[in-house]
Amino acid sequence: MAATLCQVLGFFLSLLGIAGIIAATGMDQWATEDLFDNPVTAVFSYSGLWRSCVRQSSGFTECRPYFTILGLPALLQAVRALMIVGIVIGSIGCLIAIFALKCLKMGNMEDNIKATMTLASGIMFLLAGVCGIAGVSAFANLIVQSFRFTSYSDGGFNMYGGGNIGGLTGGLTPRYTFGPALFVGWIGAAILVVGGVMMCLACRGMVPDKQQRYDGMAYKAASHHTIYKSEPRPRQNFNDSYKAHSVEGRQSNQRFDYV
Repeated sequence: MAATLCQVLGFFLSLLGIAGIIAATGMDQWATEDLFDNPVTAVFSYSGLWRSCVRQSSGFTECRPYFTILGLPALLQAVRALMIVGIVIGSIGCLIAIFALKCLKMGNMEDNIKATMTLASGIMFLLAGVCGIAGVSAFANLIVQSFRFTSYSDGGFNMYGGGNIGGLTGGLTPRYTFGPALFVGWIGAAILVVGGVMMCLACRGMVPDKQQRYDGMAYKAASHHTIYKSEPRPRQNFNDSYKAHSVEGRQSNQRFDYV
């Protein structure tokens, strides 16, 4: 019962974690403009893995995707790859975990097979969570480096390696800080790791105990001073019905063999 509960809880946590990673990958607010001491307040810009957006004070928002791949920095492409790999591995792990649930009967599948599938899905969830954490942390490191070397006075250092992307042009280069997508990705990846750990722990409780217990017997070696006594053989009892009767009615000791 405990193994089943741990397995089901780990499965739902993993589903929630994968949903968080997918939502973070599709969000545009990975890096948002820092409004502290910002001389330009009429325009608010933010960017993600796939496009950058500019929102005006009137409420109009314009987004422009990244039309080039070769012009993007290698770190941004690596973050894309890590998030996609994490989503793919997590999705495969979910499919395996569905068939491995102990509360579902799938034909004549034995508990050993389900335990192995549960362990495989748990390892996949762990790998997917690690990929998500690594991708989000790498992008956060990129934002930190951009924030340190960017100032409003000299134009400074662009977050994507020097070139203006998505129409962010002008003499003043905005500074970016952590966006909501980073926190969604961190939380989703952490939940996915917890779900993977619970699936791995549930595997141990699903394996049946193969050790058979035998009732042992204690033997004591005989010493040199052991005296063996022979048991007296019991005297065989014979039935007197085989004895022949004499004419006078007395029993005689003659025996007859009947064929």
